[in-house]
Amino acid sequence: MTLAGRDFLAMTDLSAPELLEVLGLARDLKAGKSSQVGRGKTLGLLFRKASTRTRVSFSVAMYQLGGQVIDLDPSVTQVGRGEPTQDTARVLDRYVDALAIRTFAQEELAVFAHYCRIPIINALTDREHPCQALADLLTMQESFGALAGLTLSYIGDGNNVAHSLMLGCAIAGVNVRVACPEGFMPDPDIVAQAQTLARTSEVIVTHDPVRVASAAHVLYADVWASMGQESQAQDRAPIFQPYQVNEALLTHADPKAIVLHCLPAHRGEEITDGVMEGPQSRIWDQAENRLHVQKALLASILTP
Repeated sequence: MTLAGRDFLAMTDLSAPELLEVLGLARDLKAGKSSQVGRGKTLGLLFRKASTRTRVSFSVAMYQLGGQVIDLDPSVTQVGRGEPTQDTARVLDRYVDALAIRTFAQEELAVFAHYCRIPIINALTDREHPCQALADLLTMQESFGALAGLTLSYIGDGNNVAHSLMLGCAIAGVNVRVACPEGFMPDPDIVAQAQTLARTSEVIVTHDPVRVASAAHVLYADVWASMGQESQAQDRAPIFQPYQVNEALLTHADPKAIVLHCLPAHRGEEITDGVMEGPQSRIWDQAENRLHVQKALLASILTP
């Protein structure tokens, strides 16, 4: 495995061949291939943000690889009392074999990566959510057989999920379109980076949800107010209402289009209940695939 011992802080830490390698291993593991590469090893979970899918999928993945998991809850460790990040990093580096970190600032991951010899995995920051993008790409690959030439349309807030999708799709040769309200567009640096990476595909950012949905193979929804922005949810609702993924918007997509949502969902807000439970939804497959891609990622980086 080319990823042995490496950090995974952002989608751009993977080249196109490496991305396809991880997805291929995820398919094999999902189909029943066994690996015990984690035997005798411990994964630390340092989560400053609440989590269901990320926490459980990483834990199950590591257990299935033969390893153990320790939950480094900030509320019951010195992390929550303000111990300097570099001090925590150097201590944990001597205890565990890899760290999955879910936090606010991307810069915190960089500090851990600098002071740790063990692999650091981005389990979500305010800037990126690369493990989610891996699961999304695997779900698309399962649905259509190949990634190159597909079109994914993300509709909603230009947040961390949008960032990793733009980068991941660009690397994989997938056309990516993003529609956001004025004032909620993705980071211009991420957009420019994705456009540079997209050698065989296109990256479009607009305010028009119908335009991005037209003939798309994937419609993607996410919450209108991410973690830490809950106080803004009521004010955002009328701004984002035209960006709801609903039955009317779905008629503009390819007839065989699928619908994705990274969860948790606010049914009746960013996505209707009918679309979420409809025949084109692959949301539960997508959620399951968090386990398989993270298991593949762990197996890759923990390989001696």
